[in-house]
Amino acid sequence: MGDYLTSASTLMCPHGGSVSPVPGSGTVTLAGNPVLTSADSFPIAGCPLSLSVPPHPCIQVQWVVDALRGAASAATLTTESTGLCTAADGAVQGQVLIQATQSSVGGL
Repeated sequence: MGDYLTSASTLMCPHGGSVSPVPGSGTVTLAGNPVLTSADSFPIAGCPLSLSVPPHPCIQVQWVVDALRGAASAATLTTESTGLCTAADGAVQGQVLIQATQSSVGGL
C-alpha cells in the first residue's frame, strides 16, 4: 500500500493548478493532519487552461476508487489511488499529480 494522502499532501493538476483538499468530518489523522478519503472535496485553483479560448480549466478532482477496497463507504486515499482532474463540464483533463505525502507515523 502506498503512503496516505492527508490535508498536508501536495497535489496538482497536470497543468500546474493547485489542489486544495477539504477534508470532511473524519477523525483519523497522521501528524495532526486529517487523512483524506474519496468523499472529501478536492477543488483546483490556478489551472492555466483558463487562458485558452474558450477557457477550460481543471476545477475538481474525481477519485477512481477500486471496488475491492470498499464501494459502500468512502475509501482512504494513498499514492496508489487514481484521481482525475475535471473541467466544469465534466471533461477529464488528466490525472492528478501527487507531489508530497505523509510517509511515516511516529509513535511511542
